[in-house]
Amino acid sequence: MSALLSFPIESPVREQPMPSDSSRTLHKTPPDFISIRGVRLSMDELVDTALFVPEYRQRLRHRLLDAKPFPHLVLDGIFHPALLELVAEEFDMLPASGWADIKSKYECTRRSVLGVTLGPATQLYFNIVNSGWFTEWLSCVTDVPYLLPDPKLFGGGLHESRNGATFAVHRDFNRHRHLGLKNEMVFITYLNKGWDPEWGSELELWDKKVNHCVTRVQPEFGRTILMPHGPKSYHGHTRPLQTPDGRPRRSVAAYYYTSQLAGKQHGDESASVFMRPAQVDRVKTFARMIVPPVIWALGRRITGR
Repeated sequence: MSALLSFPIESPVREQPMPSDSSRTLHKTPPDFISIRGVRLSMDELVDTALFVPEYRQRLRHRLLDAKPFPHLVLDGIFHPALLELVAEEFDMLPASGWADIKSKYECTRRSVLGVTLGPATQLYFNIVNSGWFTEWLSCVTDVPYLLPDPKLFGGGLHESRNGATFAVHRDFNRHRHLGLKNEMVFITYLNKGWDPEWGSELELWDKKVNHCVTRVQPEFGRTILMPHGPKSYHGHTRPLQTPDGRPRRSVAAYYYTSQLAGKQHGDESASVFMRPAQVDRVKTFARMIVPPVIWALGRRITGR
């Protein structure tokens, strides 16, 4: 897993007041940026632009397909670290009502609740990964067209595990519980600086056929994993989390979906319906009354109206 960016992993520089300088070129348009809690983020540096070079994108597709024990892609440094540091801060800003604690014999974790109001940096991260241009990149890499994001983040959002937490080996859900859309993939970015593998809780990718973990992904800061959903995509973290200072394991996750009707034409259902003059509508209504249904349907199919 090689890093894609040369972004330094360090504390972000807090924005300082801009000095007044009459000699500055006033007609030059500065780059777009956003300021969050005094941290100035350049919008054109939030995501590594190398991802979108066609040749590199094709190499990523080959890496995804060749990965074992099932297709997946691990990338380091594709988001600017200053953005991710702000996202990590906002875990502690989420109110208690924004969390759901999940405890069962299969898992012990906590997640942000459906549709919760997120902090500005976290919302910016999800605005990026749910955007049209980013989902189009995902479609190109995975060869799954018409991907649909979920702004309410069912199953996704903020994920946090604390000491003792585990997650049994599993496959994710097949369909969105509320929308009925088909789950195609999950996209997870980790937010844990200086992670020690001895602490456990690494993501394990299992080969179901031999019932064995094949690949382990350490949840290091800035590391992202893209996992297409399928019958072989078994994963979890079975080693209980044990950090000496009690720090939690944190990540942000987004799921992507497709519709059964995606890419198909549906006649009148996929076309706009325009109002017609009342006289034309009366003639059409009368004609429909006197023309046999079979002939009427045939005429509509021929004219496409």
